[in-house]
Amino acid sequence: MRRGRTGGQMGDLVNLRKARKAAKRRENAVRAAENRLVHGRSKDERALEEARAEKSRRELDAHRLETEDGR
Repeated sequence: MRRGRTGGQMGDLVNLRKARKAAKRRENAVRAAENRLVHGRSKDERALEEARAEKSRRELDAHRLETEDGR
């Protein structure tokens, strides 16, 4: 019997297309995590900003003067 370099054991078969796609997904996940740290805001920060904007709109509307022509 003739044995190859692996000492008679065969290596695992790898589908290169799937391996490339998996590597690309890993790269994208790392890049997305970095972008979330740099550009993202936490859920609490978004909720606080939305609440402040809503309060500002309510206060502005409360001071609005109604005229006969609807302006």
